[in-house]
Amino acid sequence: MILSMGSTKSRFWNSRVNNLAPYIPGEQPKEQLIKLNTNENPYPPPPDVLHAMSRALNEKLRLYPDPCCTEVREAVARRYSVEENQVFIGNGSDEVLAFAFGAFFESAENSNARPILFPEISYSFYPVFAKLWNLPYTAIPLGREWEIKPEDYVINAGGVVLANPNAPTGISIKARDILDIADFHLAHNKLVLVDEAYADFSDDTILPYINDPLVSRDNILVVRTLSKSYSLAGLRVGFAIGSGALITALESLRDSFNSYTIDRVAQAGAAAALSNTAYYAEITKKIIATRERISKELLKLHFTVLPSSANFIFIKHPVMSGEDFFLGLRKNGILVRHFKHDKIVDFVRVTIGTDKDMDIFLEICSAGIKSAQ
Repeated sequence: MILSMGSTKSRFWNSRVNNLAPYIPGEQPKEQLIKLNTNENPYPPPPDVLHAMSRALNEKLRLYPDPCCTEVREAVARRYSVEENQVFIGNGSDEVLAFAFGAFFESAENSNARPILFPEISYSFYPVFAKLWNLPYTAIPLGREWEIKPEDYVINAGGVVLANPNAPTGISIKARDILDIADFHLAHNKLVLVDEAYADFSDDTILPYINDPLVSRDNILVVRTLSKSYSLAGLRVGFAIGSGALITALESLRDSFNSYTIDRVAQAGAAAALSNTAYYAEITKKIIATRERISKELLKLHFTVLPSSANFIFIKHPVMSGEDFFLGLRKNGILVRHFKHDKIVDFVRVTIGTDKDMDIFLEICSAGIKSAQ
């Protein structure tokens, strides 16, 4: 278990805490670095979002916030053409995911519980949530091209969790493939949880199919966040969209922990952001253009660059190990993300920053290639 600095295990810990292996978030450095390690948006939220938050800083802070997050739910419903009762709001998508794991998948204590399925290389919070809730799970290897193979998930299981686009690879799955997976598991009364944290940078989303008038798919829950495309990682707001019955289950679990997970200021900012589609469409388009440009330039330098549909790229240096490349970039003032997993240890994940930041990154990469030759 990872312990905080200066802490030790205590005899008062129960077995659950003793056995935890918590998720390790990306570093938030104190020194001045070009920060390309946690997939934050390089562009600020629009002024109207900041103004909405400022207006919420008033005498009403003495009162509890709306536990139903009505204004935000209405904004999500308008933005994605669903009903308000199909929307759940949480303190970042991580909280929403944690509640979903607890609400819809059976614990190992149930003798009939089958393992849930998720990719071996994906968001590293998934096995943490599974262990926290004591859920049996199977981590399925990716394909030879680092892709999720849909056929691997069309088996009798306790449910499915997929990130689309996947992280840290950035590779997306076609909506049709996810729908086929969902249709199979619907016959077994099992949920398919789709984590669309990066979907705004991709052409593949299943949100338009949630309310398909021809086919009822009430076993799909889509989770999204305002941390990436909406430039609000510091606000901590995420949401889920699914059937009304799924949302009721999430609300029941939330209210068993804390009914007031989203404060007044965050609700005001989130609602304003969800209503400003034009601004976010513009900066998302800019990030995608930068991603494609930098990917092409890295390929010219003989890097391995996986085809990304997210706001990051997953790359391998043609000569250096992943760790050496990570350390070399840091020495040159650029922070990226390096993972210790054996299968991806030679890769690093690079958030797409501003064009200026990415040009500096590219210049350092080019200089490093020349010095290694």
